[in-house]
Amino acid sequence: MSLSKRLKTKTEHAGAKNGGGLRGTRSEAKQSSKKHRRTNSKKIIHEEQVEIHLEGKLSNEKIHPWRVCPYGQHWVKTHSLHVPPSKKDPAGSATTRHEHCAHNPSGRDQLYPEEMSEIATQNFFGLKDKPCPLPLRFKNGSKYDDLIAGWVQYWNEVMKPPIPLEPNCVKALIASESGFDPNKLANKKNSNSARGLMQITNETRKILGNEKRELKDHYIDVTKSDLNDPNNNICAGVRWLIYKRERASQKLGHSASWEEAIKEYKGLSNKGPRQVEKNMKAFLMNDEALKKCGK
Repeated sequence: MSLSKRLKTKTEHAGAKNGGGLRGTRSEAKQSSKKHRRTNSKKIIHEEQVEIHLEGKLSNEKIHPWRVCPYGQHWVKTHSLHVPPSKKDPAGSATTRHEHCAHNPSGRDQLYPEEMSEIATQNFFGLKDKPCPLPLRFKNGSKYDDLIAGWVQYWNEVMKPPIPLEPNCVKALIASESGFDPNKLANKKNSNSARGLMQITNETRKILGNEKRELKDHYIDVTKSDLNDPNNNICAGVRWLIYKRERASQKLGHSASWEEAIKEYKGLSNKGPRQVEKNMKAFLMNDEALKKCGK
């Protein structure tokens, strides 16, 4: 049963239990009705508030067909669990907690590495809209095409940008940021510097997972070391790029192109023409090569 139907059923049952089938005089029925309305008002109001909070999510419990859990929950894979010592079991014990959906504290959408891995494993093989397979002169230049295709499709369908993001754009960005090196750290002496395929900084990582910061929904909860995993890094990087396009649109006063979003992603929005040209050169060259693919 969907969330909508469950909530509706709860409210109808409450009404039938508290106001239906009353016997006796009209006065008794009226008094009984008032009493039940008072004692159940908080419950009914709470149910209405829950339904309002979930408005827009009720028609489809999942934010996307590839997601394992409904909106507001995240998937937890099967794992061992240590039971602490107690009077009955002084030594403690170990048990297995099977995979399940856990509620997010914020009640909003959050992705964790376990579910990112599950989504990629189950859905990314065989997608049609892949980036051009050119390696762009890099050893691993085509190694991550499936991950790029999957996360571009996922975030396009979840965020619905007015101009859909192209897989080639992300591949060209990765080439210019890391040269397809998943272990790249911008500053080897600073673990908070940009890391991974899409060169995500620690500050960006914090913003992506914090519901009190810039993002309003669809958070990504990862550690710094999680970002060394190509799947996690591309998922987070594409989400950040879509947000950066929104920021570029606000700054420019018009619907930003993806090239303008890339400038914002690279921190070039306030830089001079020469620096912009220098830092965008590799991306534009790679993007142009990918666009010619198959022609």
